[in-house]
Amino acid sequence: VQLQASGGGLVQPGGSLRLSCVASGITFSIYHANWYRQVTGKQRELVAVITENRNTNYSDSVKGRFTISRDNAKNTAYLQMNSLKPEDTAIYYCNLWRVGDGFWGQGTQVTVSS
Repeated sequence: VQLQASGGGLVQPGGSLRLSCVASGITFSIYHANWYRQVTGKQRELVAVITENRNTNYSDSVKGRFTISRDNAKNTAYLQMNSLKPEDTAIYYCNLWRVGDGFWGQGTQVTVSS
């Protein structure tokens, strides 16, 4: 199983980025797809969830600014991030989860700075 996250980078406050997470070696459609983020020295934070039925949920800190989506035909989960703030700076990780099973991708760095 491999999860490949991409799309991070340096962006100015107010800007946008779209993260992608491509899965291989797994039946992607039966898993919840999640995005977490982590700042050095802090706990990993759950940012957004999309279930296998496409129900979504967001942390209060990103609600209204971030949108999670999935394309099961491409085995890919996305995180569209708009109106980015400096406090969104973190390493973002994708995760696939179902009861009793879960997988992590490598992180992608997002830096919001002028």
